[in-house]
Parts: sequence; C-alpha cells; structure tokens
Amino acid sequence: MDAAAVDAVRLNFNPSGLLALNAVIGLMMFGIALDLKPSDFTRILKAPKAPAIGLGAQFILLPAFTFLLTLVLPISPSIALGMILVASCPGGNLSNMMTYLAGGNSAVSVSMTAVSTAAAVVMTPLNLAVWGSLNPATAPILRQVSLNPIDVFFTIVMILGIPMVLGMMVGRWAPRLVDRIRKPFKIFAVCVFLAVVGGALAANWHNFIKYVGLVALVVAIHNALALGLGYSSARLAKLPPRDVRAVAIEVGIQNSALGLILVFDFFGGLGGMAIITAWWGVWHIISGLIVASFWSRQPIKEATA
Repeated sequence: MDAAAVDAVRLNFNPSGLLALNAVIGLMMFGIALDLKPSDFTRILKAPKAPAIGLGAQFILLPAFTFLLTLVLPISPSIALGMILVASCPGGNLSNMMTYLAGGNSAVSVSMTAVSTAAAVVMTPLNLAVWGSLNPATAPILRQVSLNPIDVFFTIVMILGIPMVLGMMVGRWAPRLVDRIRKPFKIFAVCVFLAVVGGALAANWHNFIKYVGLVALVVAIHNALALGLGYSSARLAKLPPRDVRAVAIEVGIQNSALGLILVFDFFGGLGGMAIITAWWGVWHIISGLIVASFWSRQPIKEATA
C-alpha cells in the first residue's frame, strides 16, 4: 500500500458531530475538574522536582524527539504531523488511574495532569506550530491550512480551560452536590464520548481499516519513545521509584481526544493525522495497562540513607 495515499484521505465528520465532540470533551474535562483542588497545582511549589522533570519531558523533550523521529521514519507528511500533534498534547486523564495501578505516586500524577492541562493552552499550539514548521514535509500542510496558533489557543481554552475552571469552582462551592453527581456524571460523559466517537468511526470505517496498519507500528514506536523519555528523565534526575513510575506514565499517556478535536477543527479530518491520533487513543491504553501490570508486580525499592 502506498503510504502517501493516506495524505489525500479526508475523514468525514459532519458539523453537528464535530460540535457534539467539542461539547463532550468539555463535559469530560468538567467532570475531571470536579476532583481537582488548588492544592493539586500548589503542590508543585512545595515539592517541585518530580512534576517539573515530568512537565519538561512532556512539553520540551517529547515534541523535540518526536520531530527527530518524523525525520527518520519513512512516513507520509500527514502521519508525521499527526505525531507532532499528539506529542504537543497534554497528559491524558487515564494516566492517574494507570499510575495508581502501577504503584506510582498518584499525587505527582494528578499534579502533572492538572498543570499540563492548564499549560496546554499555550504549549500545545506553540509546539505544533514550531515543530510542524521545522519539518520540511509537514510545513506545507500548516501553510495550506493557514494554521493560526491563536485560534488553536482559543479552541483549547474553550474545551479544556473553561470547563476545568468551572469544575473546580463547583467542586469548591458545592461539595455535597459533587459527591452525588461525580460518578454518574463521569459515566455519562464517557458514554456520550464513546457514542460520538463510535459514530464518527462507523462513518469512516473503511478508511480506518484500510490505513490503520500504516500507523500501528509508528504509534507503538512513538508511544515507547514517550514512556522512555519520561522514565529516563526521572531516573537521571534521581527521583524516588514511585515518582519515576508516575512521570513515565504521565508522559506516555497523551490526551489524544484533544488531538482528534484539533484534527477535525483545523485540518479537515486529514487522513494520516486523524488515523494516527485515533489509534494513539487505543494503543496508549493497551501499553499503559501493560506497563502498570508489570510495575504492579515489582516491589518498590526505596532509597536508603
């Protein structure tokens, strides 16, 4: 199969479906923010080393090494730009659960998720614009769509920033209400999200099946790079074992749902970008569970004085 053919594919997602997907991502962020507290952000000020190392790996090392990877791998421009987009996204929400299952430091994971989500408002459009423009194969795509980082900024504010602030406000001002609605609201948001994405996938099933084989190995390599960067950075910084696990998983689990929104909002469902972002959303769950399962069987060896 000609890998370049995927660059000509445009996945179909009607305007009402796209609006629904944006709304559902906002609902999911609102539900997650119900559990966030200001301490999840200020904790970094009290114990900054682990989150700082993780966020550096998340927003500096991963996009930079992804850029280098796109220059080495024999991939089409749209797949390369999809990789850069995923690397520019903040940590995924599943990372907190994976960290818990792996015996990692959940406080570090939650802090990183909270701060990376807030930082994504600036860092995601910045990294996408910078690294996408530096790659000679992907730069023409950015010029063709006339990508404006400010437009991406406002989109992320709408679907992540505002719901996060509103969720934290409701959690602070109505804790009893939150206790009642937390679980059913999250279940509802996830079910609606799956329904919307399932509908989009069904409408593009032929193209997804036809081209997913092109990106499966690429995503596996890319995800291994992300996990490895998080793990290596934490080990080189001599973080405690539980912090190492948290940082590795946080960097390896990306918010691919946000990436998918940006693909349809700004790139018209460009085939390689959409398929690699969608498959990332599947694969990082598989790889995260594998890593968590492995680490859950490994005893924590704390450093001794």
